[in-house]
Amino acid sequence: VAAAAAGAAVAYTAIKVNEKKNADAKAAQKKADDPSEGRGQRSSVIMNNLTADSRADSGILFPHNHEEKMRRRIAARVSVEEENMTPRNSVTVRVPATSANVGPGYDCIGMAVDLWSEITVSRADKFEITAEGEGAEEMPKDETNLMVVGLKAAFQAANKPVPTLKYHAISRIPYARGLGSSSAAIVAGIIAGLVLAGHRLPCWGSEALLQIAAGIEGHPDNVAPAIYGGIQLGIHTGTRWMTERAPHPSGMQAVLFIPDFVGKTSDARGVLNATITREEAAFNISRVAFLVHSLCTGNLDNLKYGVEDKMHQPQRGGKLYNYLYPMIEAAQNAGASCAYLSGAGPTVMALTSGASGDIFTQREKERTDTGVAKAMLKVADAHGIKGQLLVTQPVHEGARVIKVDPHFSTDLITFRDNI
Repeated sequence: VAAAAAGAAVAYTAIKVNEKKNADAKAAQKKADDPSEGRGQRSSVIMNNLTADSRADSGILFPHNHEEKMRRRIAARVSVEEENMTPRNSVTVRVPATSANVGPGYDCIGMAVDLWSEITVSRADKFEITAEGEGAEEMPKDETNLMVVGLKAAFQAANKPVPTLKYHAISRIPYARGLGSSSAAIVAGIIAGLVLAGHRLPCWGSEALLQIAAGIEGHPDNVAPAIYGGIQLGIHTGTRWMTERAPHPSGMQAVLFIPDFVGKTSDARGVLNATITREEAAFNISRVAFLVHSLCTGNLDNLKYGVEDKMHQPQRGGKLYNYLYPMIEAAQNAGASCAYLSGAGPTVMALTSGASGDIFTQREKERTDTGVAKAMLKVADAHGIKGQLLVTQPVHEGARVIKVDPHFSTDLITFRDNI
């Protein structure tokens, strides 16, 4: 068999060499007959084995060359829209809750959750912050509030002075529970500031808004999904923060047990080890790979392995949240695809499958969310932990403007919600 394979390879090579000689001879004859033949012709991109970047430069764009496509689109326009738009008088921004880490993705993976807060910022005669809803009483009412910090950063990017403003927050994201309330405030503040300042930022190839938000927060795992929605993977390239979206299967639901007590991120980070072993690093690397693969392929059976972790969950479960691992086990035994500590805690999130359309029109036994919720509540009761149980879902959409004065819509173009 080996000899036959070798003979076939030799024969194939000889044929290709002969074909090349014949082709070269024909080309030479054609060029001799017509001296202008071959002048000014482009070389073949494929035959020259160019890189992706040089392919884009040569005129051929591939699906992954989206940043190059955007560059050409902008460069080809006869008139470029003004960088500074008309400043606005007031704006309302809607921003989702987020669940960071998703198990092993410490400080680099996060997911947007269908649970929203809103902030309205308006020009005023005096500075004021008012709030209603979750954590309204604990929320800082001075310029240390992260809404204000984000807004100031936006005006700084626009190189404009910050006017006197009043802020009103309708908070539906539980405060300091591991659901990204701080990141939501930062992102909403930045977006509100950009709109009020009449300033726009580049996204493709720079993700300027993400740079501002992650610069304030210190990592991208919450701010990235708050900006873009979905499940985001974030890294720092050495020069800037960069994110990409990971898919999540349809029909996925999020079952959250949200304890009544506050979990401070500083306390949760304080219990972590200063170093990790090579074994722990390898464990988390393998789990992150399994997590992303499970999401990309829709293999929900592997999610329970993909969310395993040795960097932060064991330490936090052992020293802060003794209900964590019993609740994870109970949720998975009740049918959850996986369960993990959301962010720095204390919230525990389980992911389930089987939802189709509006869940209140679907037979309950086709889904697992109710059984998982009851199992999580049973563990909480056994550990004397009071809290609320919320059933929601991952959401593809990130923060957006829902109201503005004056409107962006015109007589010719109406934007969503007529903003």
